[in-house]
Amino acid sequence: MAEIGGSIESVTLEGRTYTVASDADVAQKLGGFENEVQANGDGGARKIMTRVPWGLSDITVSIDPETDDLEFLQSLANTKGFIDCTLTEVGGTVWQGSGTITGEMPRSLQATTAAVNLMGQGKLTKQ
Repeated sequence: MAEIGGSIESVTLEGRTYTVASDADVAQKLGGFENEVQANGDGGARKIMTRVPWGLSDITVSIDPETDDLEFLQSLANTKGFIDCTLTEVGGTVWQGSGTITGEMPRSLQATTAAVNLMGQGKLTKQ
């Protein structure tokens, strides 16, 4: 089967779906472990495994001021716990994780979009 790349269709945060700008190149990290190798004095080595969260960055979502989209995003960022996050790719692949909004969410008034970054616990899993 051929790989299908392209636009992200949507991201759903705590049940509310946002369409994603067609030119947004979302970066994805599945979570799990990042590894490094450290040398021992005798020439051997140790594998150091550091657990890391999953992440989705540079998601440019469409913002409708009439439906308070930006205010809803801010309320999710203000939430003390993690929220349900789902990303749908153009080819139909769906990813799900428990996470939170990280960093700033600047809104472009001209483009009516906002930049959203997500990170979370455990792994981002394919549904």
